[in-house]
Amino acid sequence: MTKRTLSNKTRFSILKVSGFRARMATTQGKKIIRNRRKKGRKNLAILR
Repeated sequence: MTKRTLSNKTRFSILKVSGFRARMATTQGKKIIRNRRKKGRKNLAILR
């Protein structure tokens, strides 16, 4: 069996990858946020 993504699931490590500020830091992350806004998501990213 292959290793899973985010095996060290501390709150801090998850936020470093998928928090709002982390998303907005990259072009691909901005695209994710834009698509989630378009879809009308209540939560755009994991809240602190």
